[in-house]
Order: sequence, then structure tokens, then C-alpha cells
Amino acid sequence: MRLILIPLLFFCSICIAQNNYPQDYFSNPLEIPLILAGNFAEFRSNHFHSGLDIKTQQREGLKILAAADGFVSRIKISHFGYGKALYITHPNGYTTVYAHLQNFNPEIEAYIKKQQYKQESYEIELFPQAGELQYSKGAVVAYSGNTGGSGGPHLHFEIRDKEENALNPLLFGFDIADSVKPVVSNLYVYAFEDSSHVNKSGLKQKLRLIPLQNGDYMTETIEGFGKIGFAIGTTDRQNLAANNNGVYNIQTFFNGNKNFEIDFKEFSFDESKHINRLIDYDIFKTKKHRVQKLFIDNNPLSLFESALNNGFIKIDDSTNSVYKIKVTDYKNNDTWVTINIKGKKSDVFEKTQPETTPYYIYANQTTNLKEGNVSVDIYPNTFYEDLYINFQVRNDTLMLHKDIIPLQKSITISFDVSKYSDEDKNKLYIAELLGYKKYPSYSMTKRKENTLYTYTKTLGTYALTTDNKKPTISAINFQNGQWLSNFRYLKIKIDDDLSGISNFRATVNGKWILMEYEYKTKTLTYDFNDGIITDTKNNLKIIVTDNVGNSSTFETMFYRK
Repeated sequence: MRLILIPLLFFCSICIAQNNYPQDYFSNPLEIPLILAGNFAEFRSNHFHSGLDIKTQQREGLKILAAADGFVSRIKISHFGYGKALYITHPNGYTTVYAHLQNFNPEIEAYIKKQQYKQESYEIELFPQAGELQYSKGAVVAYSGNTGGSGGPHLHFEIRDKEENALNPLLFGFDIADSVKPVVSNLYVYAFEDSSHVNKSGLKQKLRLIPLQNGDYMTETIEGFGKIGFAIGTTDRQNLAANNNGVYNIQTFFNGNKNFEIDFKEFSFDESKHINRLIDYDIFKTKKHRVQKLFIDNNPLSLFESALNNGFIKIDDSTNSVYKIKVTDYKNNDTWVTINIKGKKSDVFEKTQPETTPYYIYANQTTNLKEGNVSVDIYPNTFYEDLYINFQVRNDTLMLHKDIIPLQKSITISFDVSKYSDEDKNKLYIAELLGYKKYPSYSMTKRKENTLYTYTKTLGTYALTTDNKKPTISAINFQNGQWLSNFRYLKIKIDDDLSGISNFRATVNGKWILMEYEYKTKTLTYDFNDGIITDTKNNLKIIVTDNVGNSSTFETMFYRK
């Protein structure tokens, strides 16, 4: 008994040490089983996903429950991003976040609308005091929705610590049915240093994955020499959902010794931008899929658990080596990739020819590029390494390399517009030209005297663009002069083709009314239950302004008893 008990206690102590998060403190924030549309730290555009996306059965309006006792510490409502979001701080120091909400419980809704009408703004951020909005575990605090940047009805749920770091909610005991192994879709190999090569090439190469019957993979034997590294494209899914989600842990082994590990347990929001350094950004932009580097090349992410030689391996001539990759989900389903490597030095092989230009950027220095009426300011540590970039100006168009290099910081692009008339200046904005047809996409533009400037974290093509078109406004569910006594909502469609909508203002009989803006459907909605409209005859006036100041006014009459 004693011999059995001691190992058992030792095993339990290891389990406790590995997970110091409370396991029964937080409960399901929904009244339905937890099925995920997205999991923690999976790769999104320019950031890691900071929580769980919980399916709501393709419906809106499901009850959102407080996951534990606590008080509402923050409320944020915005057109984009999290849409309607609620933050609850708990006595144990953690904060839970509930986002993309349809609306809130009556008490919170009244609290918010009072401030919205006071500030005459739909977008709002509030920080209630600890005693104002207090709720017990399981209390209804809101209802699920599809607001903000949501791509469909779901609840975005987070757990943050006292330092506002995002933590994987699965660490807190939420049980997701998952017996499915991760899937590997892509594998790349890289040769570093001038003398390194793989299969007689110094270029980045995609390796063919050979699926095995047990769900693992192998590749054909590769021949290599020198310093090399790998990158992997992998996803996971759970039993009850077909979504391709992120994985939990990746480890690599070289000849039986671990040489790299990344663990998706937690991260700070400040470091989330380094996702574009973790993935091969060039492959993402040119081939539209994400592969994660299994080596560290000047990346300050805290997700790295360990890395021998920064995850790179060295292949000597006339050797035989085995490189293995282990991909694991949170339920410890794992998938292995095996790569047999034969060390073979070649004196003749295809080499990478680095592109040189007149513009060399030292990553730790400030750089100003200027030609004609365009200038670009690049600040220290914007790039991860020293490099050449392309810089060309033709008329009012800037070609600033290709969007295949990730940036840590924003650069400033400035256009001198002194040659334009005052009337024309007021209609100009800076646009990023996207796609094959170079469609102009508004980049937030500011003006100082005769200079227009924008901040961006994206290389590419930018141009001065003119917007002389006014926004459009049209009624959706009513006509001029109509009786609306039995209507709950008033709906208006607003749109702008070029610079985009900047702001709007709606009044009835000269009094400001709260209209919610849903950018995905380009819809303004007023809820008559607000109780603001009490007259029988009502004049509705809406003014919509775009980002260069073009404005349109819509006026109509309706009746209501």
C-alpha cells in the first residue's frame, strides 16, 4: 500500500502544480452545452483570439449568466470589435468578459441608456463602481447576439487576471467534449545561413505530408546540411463541432531531445501583435494560409516555453537524424509528424538571392523616406530586422514594398497637398489600394495645415483619393407619413461608397434619439421602448457624415399614438 500511495501522491502533486487555476469557481455562462466555434489563442488577423467563442445554436437572445459572483466593472459599446461587451470582476481577482451581446438585462440596459442619452452617443465606455451593479453566480446579465465584428451569432467569453492578461478559460475546468486528434495541413522547411540547404536548395520549401493510419504523419526523407528550421500549419476541432480551431501545445524533438515548445495558456494583449512574426507572414499574404514557425527569430512572445538553439537544428554531413513534431489539444489528443533527415553536404545548390534596393532600413534607427510630395517615417523597432524595402512615388501614389513583411509599430505616411485648392483639399483622403483592381480602402486620415497623414502597420500601395459623394440614407420598414403605433423598431439604411461613414445624428422633433448602428447590415435601429417619443406627429431628421465631411440629411414624418 505504501509503495502505491507514494507515487499516487507524487502524481497528484504534479497535476496540482501544472494547473493552479480554480476548477469549480466559474460556471457555464449559457444554459446550453458548451460547443465551441473558436478556442483560445487561435490565429486571427493581427492578433491571437483572447477567449472562447461559444456557439448559441445560430440564435440570438439566449440568456447570458454571470460565471461567478461579482460586479460589473466595465461596459463598452462600439460599432466594431466586441460590439456590446460586459466585464464582471470577481472576488478572486479574475475578470470575465462577455462580448458580441444583443443587449443587457433591464437594470444594466437602463444604466447604459441613461448615459448614452446624457452623452448623446451610441458608442460608450463606462466603469461602474463596485457596489452599483452586483450579481450572483448564475444571474442573467445579458443576452447573446451578433454585434461588433462577430461573423455570426455566438458568445465571446474571456477570463482575465489582475494584470489584464488573457487566460485560456479551459484551464478553469470547463469541459469540452474532444476526442479528435489535431490535423496537420502544411509543413515547410527553411535553410538558414549561406551554406545551409535542403534537398539541394537554400529556398523555403513545402514538404509533402504522408498521412498514416493512426492519424499521424511522416514525410519523405529529406537531405540537408547546416542550420535549418520548420513551420507547421495545424488545426484542431472538438467532437460536436466541425470548426477548425487552434491547438494547445506544440513541441519538437531532434534525435529524441526536445528543442522547442510553445504553449497557448495565456498572453498579454500588448504582445498579441507579434502573431505576424510567429506565422510566416509572406505565406499568409500570398497563399492565404497560416503556418507557425517552430523556431524563434527575434520574437518576444511569452508563449514560448522552451527552445534549444531557438528551435533551429544543425545537420552535419554524413549523418542520419530524426526530427519530430508533437501537436496536442487541451484534452491531450496528440498528433505526431516524423521527418527523417539525411545529412548530405552539397557544393552546388539553389540559393536565395536577396533583393536589394536603394533603401536599406536599420531596425533600431529612425528612417525618413521622401520623394516628391510623399514622405514615410519609420520609427526604431518597427521592423524585426534590418532589410531592404521598395519605395517609389508616382504622382499621388506611394508604392511601399509589398505587404509581406510584418511590422511591430505603425509607420506614418504623409502627403503634401499644398498644390490642391482649398475646396479639393477638403475632399481628399489617404487610401490603401487593395487587391488586383487596387480598390481604395480608407486609412484613417488626419490633416495638419497642408499635410494629410495616416498611421498604418501595413506595407503596400497608398494613394490620395477624392471623395465627392455624399452618404445615402433610406427608410427600411416605413414610409413618409405612415402611422407607426404598432411598431417596436424604426429602421434606416445608411451607406457610403468611398471614405466610409464617420458619424450620424438622429433627432425626433429636435430631440436626440438613440439609434444603434450595425455596420454589417448598414442599419440604424431605434427602439420605441426607449419611451423618448411621446408626440403623435413626429419629424425624424438624420444627418450622416462621411470621413471627408460630405454629409446627407434625411427627413420624414411619421405618426404614433
